[in-house]
Amino acid sequence: MTASPLLTAFLPIALGIIMLGLGLSLTLADFARVVKFPKPVLIGLGCQLLLLPLLCFLIAKGFGLAPALAVGLMLLAASPGGTSANLYSHLAHGDVALNVTLTAVNSVIAILTMPFIVNLSLVYFMEGDQAIPLQFGKVLQVFAIVLVPVAVGMVIRRLAPGFANAMETPVKIISALFLLLVVVIAFVKDWQTVVEYAPMVGLAALLFNLVSLGVGYWVPRLLKLPQRQAVAIGMEIGIHNGTLAIALALSPSLLNNPTMAIPAAIYSFFMFFTAALFGWWVNFAHGKELAAEEGEAA
Repeated sequence: MTASPLLTAFLPIALGIIMLGLGLSLTLADFARVVKFPKPVLIGLGCQLLLLPLLCFLIAKGFGLAPALAVGLMLLAASPGGTSANLYSHLAHGDVALNVTLTAVNSVIAILTMPFIVNLSLVYFMEGDQAIPLQFGKVLQVFAIVLVPVAVGMVIRRLAPGFANAMETPVKIISALFLLLVVVIAFVKDWQTVVEYAPMVGLAALLFNLVSLGVGYWVPRLLKLPQRQAVAIGMEIGIHNGTLAIALALSPSLLNNPTMAIPAAIYSFFMFFTAALFGWWVNFAHGKELAAEEGEAA
């Protein structure tokens, strides 16, 4: 694949704007809130970092995905929660403060866990000459395009909170448009593979999305967390940062493999509908309990 100068410049900018929008909504208190919510944060991180990669691996093996598609699905599993999780959690009456904390902490931890999971996946699924691991220099690039914009957004919020509040909505709208554009680019870059593998990889991506929502909701419930916290973790675990996965897969300086971006692109399309249905279901089934917990929190 020939590296397009436009693509090389666009992907870091798109991801940077999305992560800047995340930073505009964060404060240091969001990280410190781990002390207040140690149990739900640990449960959420355990689901995200341990359970989901294992289940994703079983899905990739079970569907017999082509090597690059299997790595792409694992890349998605390794990605942290997306910023859309906060919005969906709010609409579903989840604990949004917990969502924000999980997003903040997981985005930092993912800088270390993503290269580890991706490298293991490359070694397992790809042939020797195709398994080009993410070296330390590339990990630093991931750090730069993920955490630096978040830090800049947090500094802006600290120094100019009024400006940060005013910019949150416009940046979210721009981020949504960038997400749509990144998904389109992912499809266009490897359209023939999309056509060839769409049914199988589509079902695998949809199953992984449903498994993510289910694990994120039912594991906290089995561990006796309140309903609102279970909804929040369900949204956080069920809505991955597909944009990050697509950007890492397409970036000429990182994985440089458009096929690896396809699972995340399909997933990013499905997740908005499945998250909405999940929110409707928990409110239909547990609306009174959610309302009571929300009243107590207020």
